[in-house]
Amino acid sequence: MAGSKSGPCADVARPAAEQIRRTIAEFLATRRISGTRLCVGLSGGRDSLVLLHALACLRSSSPTFELSAVHVHHGLNAGADAWAAFCLDFCERSGVPLEVEYVEVPRASREGLESAARRLRHAVFAGRSADWLALAHHRDDQAETVLFRILRGAGVQGAAGMPAERPLAGGPRLIRPLLEVPATLITRYAEECALQWVEDESNTDSRYRRNHIRHVLLPCITERFPGAIAVLARSGRHFAEAAQLLDDLARIDREAVAGAAGRIDLARFNALSLPRARNLLRTELSSAGLRAPDARWLDEALRQLAMTSPAAETCLSTADGELHVYRGQLHVLRQRPAAPTGAVPWSGEDELPWGVDRVSFQPTVGDGICRRLLGSGPVELRCRQGGERLQPDPRRPLRTLRNLLQEAAVPPWERCRLPLLWCGERLVWVAGIGVDAAFACAPDEPGVMPVRKLATSPSAAR
Repeated sequence: MAGSKSGPCADVARPAAEQIRRTIAEFLATRRISGTRLCVGLSGGRDSLVLLHALACLRSSSPTFELSAVHVHHGLNAGADAWAAFCLDFCERSGVPLEVEYVEVPRASREGLESAARRLRHAVFAGRSADWLALAHHRDDQAETVLFRILRGAGVQGAAGMPAERPLAGGPRLIRPLLEVPATLITRYAEECALQWVEDESNTDSRYRRNHIRHVLLPCITERFPGAIAVLARSGRHFAEAAQLLDDLARIDREAVAGAAGRIDLARFNALSLPRARNLLRTELSSAGLRAPDARWLDEALRQLAMTSPAAETCLSTADGELHVYRGQLHVLRQRPAAPTGAVPWSGEDELPWGVDRVSFQPTVGDGICRRLLGSGPVELRCRQGGERLQPDPRRPLRTLRNLLQEAAVPPWERCRLPLLWCGERLVWVAGIGVDAAFACAPDEPGVMPVRKLATSPSAAR
């Protein structure tokens, strides 16, 4: 294996090269990419090499964007080091900066080796200091994806296939400039420009379901239906349009059923037709970053919600989160690590860990907890155990923490996670409730105010 026999743009203009470069240029023009940073995900295979080669040529003829590349070294193949070296050599001769990122793919992952590798690869992409991250998926890949997802029972959203553009959380926008380009044209480009590339032998292993579709099913289908690849890709676009309409409908329905604080009112939700309720619930889970549930879970969730009284409390678990009903409203939550089980002593530190969260102690004057009184016993953070009492209002007697949490509308699933500050055997402070009156600062007296800092919001997006 080796790179191109000549520089990236030394070829004379040829039909396939012209067509692909024009397609890419038009794609970039619609996104106003001029003056931005563009990074290519480079595997070393034919498709990503053609994409990078074409972009390097466009940059040479009209240097309107910064071009770089990233290669993810998964370490899953004996040739992984050689692939990385190949990419480094090609990029060096093409004048394109390349970063090689090493990831360790868990071989015993429940999500499967391919899915785990894809997740880690996209995490690398999301960490690029670029405006755009370009991948080389083409029309045949799209047809394969659409067919694969339909066979797995995907709904409209899944059957839409891969989008031409989408955001990466906290990173650049992912783009696929070749998504409308057939694989045959990419092959012709590589031949015209005398490109060579690396071959991943696992891509021909038909034991993998996607490879079986690519090498067995699709050839059989196209033999009987020659235009099947284009038809499947076009169907993906139709599904994408339908998915957008469903998203628009979900937004309309959400506005109609929103209650206090923008959360979904259960009674209004249950008044929706079953298809619209299913669509809205599916959208809520997706917006919260949860995995798409299967049809059986959705049907069961809708059945239980229809039978739930607004005054009742209900919890439905998803694969990676929870759906709660509390005070007549729906709450969608991501799974979070368990709350701390032991006490965390405080000896004047600025911050203490509280599970994945933190509790900071901010110095005050005339506000918060009196520092002098904190010296009367050992100070530590603890979880709620039950039976605690607090007097946040000096005009009222000691009250049970349970009643205080209910009055403050703290959801039940959050109560066990709250940090409680104790001085000896006296409860001094509770996050979200306040300071015990007996430990409150007098005017002009040095104090400290604990503040809980969440690593992530317990209510995921909704």
